Amino acid sequence: MSRTHSDSLCVLPLAVERDGFELRRRGQLVCRALGLEGHELVRVVTVLSEVGRDLLGAPGLRVDLHVASSLQEADLFRARFTWSGPRVPGRDALDAAERLLDHCRYTASSGEHALTVGQRLPASPGLPGERAERARTALHDSGDLSMGEELRTQNRQLLQALEESRAQQEELQRLNAELEETNKGVVALYSELSAELEETNTGVVALYAELEDKSRQLRLASEAKTRFWANVSHELRAPVNSVIALARLLLAPDADPLTDEQRQQMSLIAGSGSTLLALVEELLDVAKAESGRLEPHLVPTDLRTLLHQLRGTLRSMARDGVRLDIPDVEDVPELVTDEVMLTRVLRNVLSNGLKFTTAGEVRLAVAVEDRAGRPWFVFTTTDTGIGIPQDQQDRVFEEFYQVLGTHQRGQPGTGLGLPYARRLTSLLGGVLTLTSEPGAGTAVRVEIPARHDLTAPDAPQPGADGVRTGSLVVVDDDRTFIELLRPVLEGVARKVTEVSVSSRAVDVIRAERPDAVLIDLAMPAPDGYVLLQALARDPETAHIPVVVLTSTDPGDVDRSRLTHARAVLGKTHLTPERIALALAIDPAGPDRTPPAEAGEQHTSAGATP
Repeated sequence: MSRTHSDSLCVLPLAVERDGFELRRRGQLVCRALGLEGHELVRVVTVLSEVGRDLLGAPGLRVDLHVASSLQEADLFRARFTWSGPRVPGRDALDAAERLLDHCRYTASSGEHALTVGQRLPASPGLPGERAERARTALHDSGDLSMGEELRTQNRQLLQALEESRAQQEELQRLNAELEETNKGVVALYSELSAELEETNTGVVALYAELEDKSRQLRLASEAKTRFWANVSHELRAPVNSVIALARLLLAPDADPLTDEQRQQMSLIAGSGSTLLALVEELLDVAKAESGRLEPHLVPTDLRTLLHQLRGTLRSMARDGVRLDIPDVEDVPELVTDEVMLTRVLRNVLSNGLKFTTAGEVRLAVAVEDRAGRPWFVFTTTDTGIGIPQDQQDRVFEEFYQVLGTHQRGQPGTGLGLPYARRLTSLLGGVLTLTSEPGAGTAVRVEIPARHDLTAPDAPQPGADGVRTGSLVVVDDDRTFIELLRPVLEGVARKVTEVSVSSRAVDVIRAERPDAVLIDLAMPAPDGYVLLQALARDPETAHIPVVVLTSTDPGDVDRSRLTHARAVLGKTHLTPERIALALAIDPAGPDRTPPAEAGEQHTSAGATP
């Protein structure tokens, strides 16, 4: 708790009006001596005069002017009015004191009243009590003033206050004018910005509409491209498959003997057909990957067999003086992945290395790494070829882009190999990276998990309980394909009935009552979709298992219209095992008839039954 010391300056009784003037005069002297100037002095003197005038005539009215000082707080100039009787200060006087000064307190007890008003004093470097002494000296040296002199002094002060007020008013007017000018500028700027914003918004809306239109056009173009490639696939795959199959039939050991030159020519035909078919499938896979419709089919993969097939397929691509090194693998973890996709990835990166390597070697290294407790396979292909410049190593993964330079001239290719390989690697849950240095060769690193997180599509397992087939009906208008398919079906059924005119198919199936039916989708009316629905509606044929055959990619068919079909198979690389798996038939079962005997039981239902 702070202790307050009080220095009394003077005590003045207030009995008549002249005493009020004296209070005002002494208040001015004390304020100046204590360091109060300007507006603070005017406020103090005004409150003293107002309170003295309000209480004038109260019994025993007097005022004590003093200075209160404290160690914790600023010094305070106080005027303490005391009186007796029933008189109380007016509300106006109290309001003026509370509004203009820092301190105002009124107390009353047993007819004795006290009203204390005060104002904080500015800080002073002097010792405590020096200001009070200066104030007492000023009061002592002032002498007595006449009423006229006091009025003149008050008038001067009033004129000075009016002048200060006028100056403040002029300054306020100037500030108001500046503020108004500023507001005008702000309003003008706001209007300008609003107009620019509205114009910008209009442009953005127009741009958005244009972008929306462009997006729609791109979407339609992409859909048209997909439809075009789907149609091209159907038109190309059927004749290419026929060419490959006919070449294989002519090259088969039990076929009519060929001269060495004919055998070499047929081998070239079969190889070119296979290359063309692989190129068509790559183009279609790229399109399906872009649209998100290419999904891996995960199965246990024999890596040793896969690498052996790659070795045999790619050895012929190596130039003289270039060694292809594909190792054998043993004691590796089980690899569950899409065997076809992985084969295509490795074939692409290896063939790319062989294409641009004129001397040295192309090497494939296989390693297994443990990552977070899971095995990963790492396939690293290195070559001693020409290499890729640093500024083009990212661009080689753009579709249809080929590295610029004289070394590219005369080299076949579409520019799809590396982009296609990277897309397939990503679908297998892995990554493909490339490092290269011009003149020093290229290294491609393919990393895939030993077991992908995706779940392989459900499929019937070989040997599952199913139909033991004795007879099949094949409905396809492509007579060449039927000729090629006939040896395959001999490994599945004892009897095969061929229907090349789809309008006759339902009657033949009713008459034959086969154990299973194979139907091509793309035929003259009625096509495979309509024929499948007709079989499903007929009580006599609804129970017969049906497998759909198509030259189009099985992922592109309308499966909502194939609910009655047991499976959808592509016409490429049909084998007895694939057909048996689709029908849940064991091709090596005890009821299987030898192929020679089965081949004698073919009948035909063409345009004329």
